[in-house]
Order: sequence, then C-alpha cells, then structure tokens
Amino acid sequence: MDILWTVLFAALLIGYFALEGANIGLGMLLPALGRAQEGRDRIVAAMAPFVLAGEVWLVAVAGVLFGVYPQAEGEVLFGLYPLVVCLLVSWIVRDAGLWFRRRADGPTWRAGWDRMICLGSWGLALSWGAALTALATGLSVTPAALAGAAALAALLAFHGRAFASWLLPDGAAGTAAGRGAGALAVSACLAAAPAAALLAGAAPWLLEHAAPVDTLNVLSVMILPCAPVMVGAQVWVWRTFGPRRAAGRFPSFF
Repeated sequence: MDILWTVLFAALLIGYFALEGANIGLGMLLPALGRAQEGRDRIVAAMAPFVLAGEVWLVAVAGVLFGVYPQAEGEVLFGLYPLVVCLLVSWIVRDAGLWFRRRADGPTWRAGWDRMICLGSWGLALSWGAALTALATGLSVTPAALAGAAALAALLAFHGRAFASWLLPDGAAGTAAGRGAGALAVSACLAAAPAAALLAGAAPWLLEHAAPVDTLNVLSVMILPCAPVMVGAQVWVWRTFGPRRAAGRFPSFF
C-alpha cells in the first residue's frame, strides 16, 4: 500500500508541474506576450479555466503529503520554511492579480494587477526551483538553489510559451502559429522533469516515512475513489477550453 501511495504522490506532483506549470510560465511571460492591454486580457481570459484546474493538483499534493507522509511533511516544512513562505506568498499574489484585475475598469488598474500576475508567477517558478534543489541536497538551502531556481524558471517559461502557441489563435500574443499538442507535450515533460528526477531519488526516503498500513488503508477507501473524478475533470477542462473552442466561451471572471 505504501508503494501505491508513493506512485500516486509522484503522479500528482509531476502532473502539477506539467499542467499548472503551463499557467505559471504563461504568467511569467504575460508582459512579453501581451504588450497591449487587449492582448493581456485575451491571454488571462484564455488561461483562466486552466488555472483553476491546475491548482487542484497542488491541493491534492499537499493533502497526500499531510495524510500519507506526516513525519516527512514536518521535516520538509521546517527545513524549507522560508521557501514555503515564498511559495505561499507568490501563490496569493498571482491569484490576487487574476481575481482583482476585472473588479474595476481602467488601464491603470488592470496593468497593475497584470504586474502582480507576472510577479507572482516568477515567484512561484523561482521558489519551486529552489525548493526542489534544496530537497535534492538534503533540505539545505545552498547557493546551488539559485541555479536550480533559474533552471526551473527557464523550463516553465518555455512551457508557458508552448502553451500560448497551442491555446491562442494563430499569431495571437506574438506566438508562433501552428504549434500543436506535440510541442506542448514536450514542454510539459521538460517542466516536470526536475520533479520526476527528485522523486526517483527520494522514493526510498518517502517509503520509510509513510504512515502505518492501517492509516493508508483508511485513506485509500476515502480518497482513491475520487481520483477518477479528478482526472475526468481535467480532461473535460482541456477539451472544453482548448484551442478549438469558440471565441465567446472565454470565461469572464478573470
């Protein structure tokens, strides 16, 4: 049972970087891809449903970490406390920008919150990169974390550009026309590669820190039946709001 939950935890974390990483990268490039306010409005409207769907993966990762690896969770949160705070603050700033940019009209208002989206997205990318590097080096924040932060930020930016090319109409936001799902799949694999490599090396450590079998059995009965619903919802979002949707189906809440 502990092996099953370790595989599930790995799938959730990899899925987060592959799916939500596209939104983070797109937010990082928002000023470059949408130089005019109209272009930024279209980019944010197009990414809105994918942001809501992608954040579910992070919530699921946190839930599994708390329930299946309670001892490991304490060690990680204590050892990486500054980076965890940076992650949470960046998440709040990015989402605040998404939600508040449409709460009032005017170019100055929207431009200000667009900067918050970009700032929060960069904070997420850099904080995640530093955190993954610190986890790989024994829960210690060293100068190598800066290199890891820069590397992951570059991968997520590349993923975000591929996402924009796939999602938006031809030529929109200055992206190359005609890039399809294949390019997006490649960029998703690259964005998730650091997390996958870390999990491959940390699997024995995770197995040692797993909760007792009785606890895992209870969690399996409660949580595993929800997994197909979560996967089905993700498929629905990507099919419904993908590049073949009608222009009028952009959500209006972001």
